Amino acid sequence: MRKYLGLLALALLASMPAAAQTPTPIRVKCGGAALTDSSGQIWTADNGFNGGLVSKTTGAVSGTADPALFQTGRTAPDSGSLTYSFPVSNGSYHVNLYFAELNTGDYAKGARLFNVLLQGSSFLQNFDIFASAGGGAALIKGSDITVSNGAVQIELDTIPGHDRAKVTAIEITQGTGGSAPQLALNFVYPDGTPVSGTLNYTVTASQLKLSGNTPLVNGQASCVLYAAPQMLGLAGQVQLNLSLTDTAGRTLWQIGMTLDSSTANINGVQSSALSVVVQKGT
Repeated sequence: MRKYLGLLALALLASMPAAAQTPTPIRVKCGGAALTDSSGQIWTADNGFNGGLVSKTTGAVSGTADPALFQTGRTAPDSGSLTYSFPVSNGSYHVNLYFAELNTGDYAKGARLFNVLLQGSSFLQNFDIFASAGGGAALIKGSDITVSNGAVQIELDTIPGHDRAKVTAIEITQGTGGSAPQLALNFVYPDGTPVSGTLNYTVTASQLKLSGNTPLVNGQASCVLYAAPQMLGLAGQVQLNLSLTDTAGRTLWQIGMTLDSSTANINGVQSSALSVVVQKGT
């Protein structure tokens, strides 16, 4: 079981921004000019948006080697939505949205609250940057999507009575196409019925905090296996927290673990599977 949990940890790490190794990434600095990050990756000036306002809030940002990616941004209008659309070929993609709460007036839970949709489906509900990461801290939320209409579509909606929805950078990378080894995670109830829900992850390293989720399909989620966290730019101690929630939002299963990226390695491991039996939520 410990071996499989280690595979699970590294597989989930593979869903992080290192998918930027794909040949045709889209990287946009929302609300700002083009820039080159500390890894030499080029982020284009703000584009693809419809509506919204430029936010010029700046300040120190912890947990990142690239604070400029988390400063300034684009906010939704007082009423209506902020949308981004990027034409792409149909297929599988990974989307990372970059956030940081730098407005000291919003250094309180519930001050800035908003919803985010990807491809018209709910991704983040009642999302609170400060509650998730604190003030002046980098935060990335990621999710896998499937494009069938020729465009990646992102929508941010402010919840009335709260400060405006805001995003500071957007990164879109292509899916792996299934060529890399896969880890299939199967979640079932004691009677063998597949679980309907979402597998959620949070990864905290010395330089960054990332989180996202993968909806279960017939009780299953698939992750790509990379040889080691170093391939993803994750160094030092890496804390991974996983949880499984059903369609009612109830937590059915959760686990936390710490990995040493200098020793973690699954080089040569082929595609594998892990099955987990969980109790139904009450």
